[in-house]
Amino acid sequence: MRPFRTACTSLALAAALLIPSQAFAQDAAETGNVIFFHPDGSGVNHWTALRALKVGPDGVLNWDRLPGIGVYTGHMKNNLTATSHGGATVHAYGVKVVADSYGLDGTDEITAASGQTMSIAEEAHEAGKAVALVQTGHIGEPGTGVFAASVESRRNVDEIAVQVVRSGFPVLMAGGERYLLPAGVEGRHGEGSREDDLNLIEEAEAAGYTVVYNRDELLALDTAEVDRVLGVFARGATFNAQETARNIIEDKPNYVDGAPTIAEMTDVALQIIAREPEGFYAVIEEEGSDNFPNRMNAAGTLEALSRADDAIGTILDFIEERDDTLLVMAADSDAAGLQIFSNPGNFDGDEPVPATTSGGGVLHGVQGQFGDPFVAEPDQAGERHPFGIAFIGYNDVAGGILVRAAGLNHEKVKPLMDNTDVYKLMHDTLFGGSLLADGAAD
Repeated sequence: MRPFRTACTSLALAAALLIPSQAFAQDAAETGNVIFFHPDGSGVNHWTALRALKVGPDGVLNWDRLPGIGVYTGHMKNNLTATSHGGATVHAYGVKVVADSYGLDGTDEITAASGQTMSIAEEAHEAGKAVALVQTGHIGEPGTGVFAASVESRRNVDEIAVQVVRSGFPVLMAGGERYLLPAGVEGRHGEGSREDDLNLIEEAEAAGYTVVYNRDELLALDTAEVDRVLGVFARGATFNAQETARNIIEDKPNYVDGAPTIAEMTDVALQIIAREPEGFYAVIEEEGSDNFPNRMNAAGTLEALSRADDAIGTILDFIEERDDTLLVMAADSDAAGLQIFSNPGNFDGDEPVPATTSGGGVLHGVQGQFGDPFVAEPDQAGERHPFGIAFIGYNDVAGGILVRAAGLNHEKVKPLMDNTDVYKLMHDTLFGGSLLADGAAD
């Protein structure tokens, strides 16, 4: 047996040993609601870094509390490394597509694994379920956008915005006001940039959406009464994903002042869609956990991950009150190949991080390169360890990613989960059937 095949088999075996009761149990799933949470770009190393900083290396994150666990394999039809738009398309349709795809297979229409020519969110909507798309990036970000829009290029954000707003999904939250307003029209966060004179905010209001623009307005909503909500929380993304030094120079925080956190958006969205007697489907994405490492901004990366972990806690609190809802989560790629370096012989908590690790990797601290080291919360012995973070570059890579799950059908997560399997688990839970049990990876 070749070494690579042996390594993959070992990963699957290790996952099976961690969860023996669910390793091969793939009977038909129970039906209920689904929350798909997508902390974009987050691999195991990202969560290891957050754990050290937030709760200590021996502590437990909300991410660690999820009982379902499987190794995620996420290749595209034509590439081993997923793109954000191609990977999201696989999650939305359950079939392999080429890497440069946004709700299509390249430029071709997709037939989903269910046999439908629509995304799982569109299928849920047609079945009378309440659908929410919640995003910290702009409204065209693919992690949520491909569930409502199909275009030949992800750069066509104006058209994506049209399709998302016209989807009729009752809850839509994101940044990206510029893509909702015509050029020259001043909005709450800045000027619009559309060149077709469409005012999608006015259109949404006419369709019955209550439009909110900041945390205060969001949290003031009467979630027992409001039926449709469009959250527009920034001109672009709700974060400033630049290199650390650039944010310091421009005196910009990692996240836009006044914008709600992903946990706050999630809490409100779930309160609204959970009122639907036919059930619900939510796609929720923290985009900063991808964009910050793609700018080698270590402090922003850790803040984004911490916000994502808070949202996981919000979802866990929600599903603990009911037995009819699945939380499943996965990233589609490993943003910038984050690594942790901590060696007392090289630096301590009173010194800036050194320029490189012993192997030559550039280290980043709180203020970026040559910045102060991050300091972990105490371990079991009460020790606090300084550390720096290195990135392999600005790109996404095919790194160590896990599928995690909790609640209804979490035991259906297999030791090795293809990206198409994420769709199949969600579809089985929403509509019944046994796509995950019966189908191999496409």
